[in-house]
Amino acid sequence: MDIPRHVGIIMDGNGRWAQQRSMLRTQGHLEGLQAAKRIVKAASDMGIQYLTLYTFSTENWKRAVDEVGFIMGLVKQYLRGEMDFYRQNHIRIRHTGDAAGLPEDIASEIAGAAADTKDFNGMQVILALNYGGRDELIRALRRLAAQNQDMATVTEKDIAACLDNPDVPDPDLIIRSAGEYRMSNFLLWEGAYSELYVSAKLWPDWTGSDLAEAIDEYRSRDRRFGGIT
Repeated sequence: MDIPRHVGIIMDGNGRWAQQRSMLRTQGHLEGLQAAKRIVKAASDMGIQYLTLYTFSTENWKRAVDEVGFIMGLVKQYLRGEMDFYRQNHIRIRHTGDAAGLPEDIASEIAGAAADTKDFNGMQVILALNYGGRDELIRALRRLAAQNQDMATVTEKDIAACLDNPDVPDPDLIIRSAGEYRMSNFLLWEGAYSELYVSAKLWPDWTGSDLAEAIDEYRSRDRRFGGIT
């Protein structure tokens, strides 16, 4: 099987990584950011076309205020400071999630990065920020209602067209680090038939070799989409 066109990653384990080393959780998030950059570069080099990174969920607002603020600061710093990296690798930045629920400066940074990279023709990196799969479906249905859609005739195609990024193909592969076997509200609609790969390794320790291992495992599978081959 060919390499996946679209990979989604649930980047889990930053806090545990820090706790195992008697560090603050914020240090784990900082190391997790470096891992994300390594994986973006590796995915781009492999020829993956779309990479969705679960950066901050709708449920993550329940965390300590200082931790949330630190994560948002990292997002802002990364978006602002990595333009040369995007340009060199022709990476386009996009967003999925409820932008209206983000701090104004963060929403502005995301919009700016998306605008500045919209013409880059390399891999598309989709940041799932203030994202929840259920929330995305609610917002999609609201968009349908705003179109005066007859809900009795709604099809899967109608709903898919109202998702955050309807032009992006469904993920072929969803990866989760840190050994947790759950979706955690990530790409619930889009990931209906995604292949799943779970790694025990905590996210800050991930390198391109780990991504390559996940891709090799994916390529050995037989995707049937509910049918028989």
